[in-house]
Amino acid sequence: MSRRIIVITAVHGPSAHFLQEAYKSLCAQELPDGWEWHWLVQEDGKGEEVAPHVPDDPRVTFKQGRHGGPGTARTLALAHADGEYIKVLDADDQLPAGALARDLAALEGDPTLGWATSRVLDLLPDGTTVGFEGDPDHGPLERGTVSEYWTAHDFRAPVHPATLFARRDLVVALGGWMALPASEDTGLLLALDSVSRGWFSADVGLLYRKWPGQATGQAAHTDPSERDARMAVVEARTRALSCLRWTYPGA
Repeated sequence: MSRRIIVITAVHGPSAHFLQEAYKSLCAQELPDGWEWHWLVQEDGKGEEVAPHVPDDPRVTFKQGRHGGPGTARTLALAHADGEYIKVLDADDQLPAGALARDLAALEGDPTLGWATSRVLDLLPDGTTVGFEGDPDHGPLERGTVSEYWTAHDFRAPVHPATLFARRDLVVALGGWMALPASEDTGLLLALDSVSRGWFSADVGLLYRKWPGQATGQAAHTDPSERDARMAVVEARTRALSCLRWTYPGA
């Protein structure tokens, strides 16, 4: 029986038309013998806009749930995540060739690693891409590396949470994504970093689409009072986990 990577995508009506491109990028992934991916598409709500864009493929499972934001949708999807690993893929993003195989190789090759991230390129509306300077070195990220950088750089992480690949049991143990209107993926990234070593791949692992409807481009996302509250909760959780001194893998 094949072992599984579960790809989780939260989606709502405005981003549903991008699902076909995300699907094509998944179909282009090549995995080692004995491995397969399964795509869980979880709608944030119970409308009629998303279903027509979901591919008809036995490797794809579509679910709906009460509206609660992307963090709630992704966490609900965990109920159907029957694989060893969880990979995040936002509905409007794409995986470059080899992304899943590289993440898998990193964690299968080192049982002390709990999660992996990778380099990101912005995918602009005209089809061009833009990269960034300042990525970490290719290789392991010691426990606490991400949170230390995040605290010292105005709550900006050195790696992108939209590229997360993690052990399912570890994601479940940490409660999945945080119950926040935004930054819920950053909250999970920092929680993972607080309890386990990670990995950064210098190879491009995500094409991050920039378009007017994306959540991070809305005014509410940068509202100072809400951002301060989100960051305070994320920071408090990170500190609490660090103080508990629970680590993966356990002694």
